[in-house]
Amino acid sequence: MYKAIMFDLDGTLTESGEGITKSVQYALEKIGRPEPDLEKLKVFVGPPLLDQFMKYADTDEETARQAVAFYRERYGVTGIYENSVYPGIPELLEELRRKGYLLAVASSKPENYVNQVLDYFHLSGYFDVIVGSEMNGNRTRKAQVIEETLERLKLSGHRNQVLMVGDKEHDVLGAREAGVPCVAVSYGYGTMEELEAAEPLKIVSSAEELLHFFG
Repeated sequence: MYKAIMFDLDGTLTESGEGITKSVQYALEKIGRPEPDLEKLKVFVGPPLLDQFMKYADTDEETARQAVAFYRERYGVTGIYENSVYPGIPELLEELRRKGYLLAVASSKPENYVNQVLDYFHLSGYFDVIVGSEMNGNRTRKAQVIEETLERLKLSGHRNQVLMVGDKEHDVLGAREAGVPCVAVSYGYGTMEELEAAEPLKIVSSAEELLHFFG
């Protein structure tokens, strides 16, 4: 029986791709690696930004850190609000609270941004704990975020009572590394191919289906 449910943010609770990809595009232009196709930049939704800039732009860590700073120039002012809540999410959270679950957010996005997004969409009140990464680049790996969330929930010794919900393979793999099962949502930014390869506990296609999973 699960006692607590952790949710990823981007691609799980909110459809944040527009703000993220446009801010990445802005940053890549600034470091001299322009990318006109926003669709290609959807790979930036979810994973730690620094790693993704190094991988995507084939650049060194120093240049990637500059790209992250440029990204935040745009994202913190404009991109954070180019976002919307997925259908059925408020109702899902309301019902899970009613059923007595502890709810948390475990995101690789910097924690201050996570709080801003949840406040903006009036979702903060549903969660007992909200965890993100640190602005200095610490705690960006999913397993680290999950470990911190378990600590704040005081459930580090009861991992079998906790479930992660996310939309990308790094959510599934990070949860597994932390000893927590994961349900994947297929409506986010992960492909069905990558989700199936990661072998989550279950793959669901909507907030309604996720609620049904919890009975």
